[in-house]
Amino acid sequence: MRNQYSDQFKWQVVQQYLYGKVGLKETAHHFGLDYSMIRRWVEQYQQHGPSGLRQTRRHYSPAFKREVLEKRWRDGLSIRQTEILFDIRAAGAIGRWERQYHSGGLTALEPKRTGRRPMPQKPPSPPPEPPTDGERSHEELLEELAYLRAENAYLKKLDALAREKRATTRGKKPKPSKG
Repeated sequence: MRNQYSDQFKWQVVQQYLYGKVGLKETAHHFGLDYSMIRRWVEQYQQHGPSGLRQTRRHYSPAFKREVLEKRWRDGLSIRQTEILFDIRAAGAIGRWERQYHSGGLTALEPKRTGRRPMPQKPPSPPPEPPTDGERSHEELLEELAYLRAENAYLKKLDALAREKRATTRGKKPKPSKG
C-alpha cells in the first residue's frame, strides 16, 4: 500500500499533538485520521526524531527478519514496540513475517519474485528429416517431378540465352534459341 501522507503533513500532526492542548483522539478527529496512526507517528518521532517520519522503501534480509522476530519473542514486545525499536515503517510487516516464519521457517522469509515468470527454455528441436520416397504419396511425387521438370527447362533456357548473348558480343550470328 502506498503511503498517502507527506513527511511535512506527518510532522504537522505530530507537533499539533505534542504541543497542542488536546489529546490523541481529538487530534485524530481534527485531521480526519485514525488515532492509532497518529500514535505510531508520535512514537516514531520520539524514538528517531524527524527522520522517523520520512517515507522509506527498505528490503530486509531473512536474517534481519529472524532477528526482529526473535527479539520480539524473547523480550515479549508488542508488534508496535518492535516496529519502533527497529525503525520498521511498513505497517503490518512484522505480523506478516511472523505468519510466514510459522508456516515455512526461515526460507519463507526470503523475498518472493514478483512479475511474470520467465518462459522455460525448450531445447531446439532438430529439423524434421525429409521423408523417403517410399513414405511419400503418389501426388507428392508427381508434384516434385513437375517442379524438377520446370526447373530443368528454366535452366536450359537460361543457358541458351547466355550463349546467344556471348555470340552477339563476338560478332557471330547466333543460332535461334528454341522457345
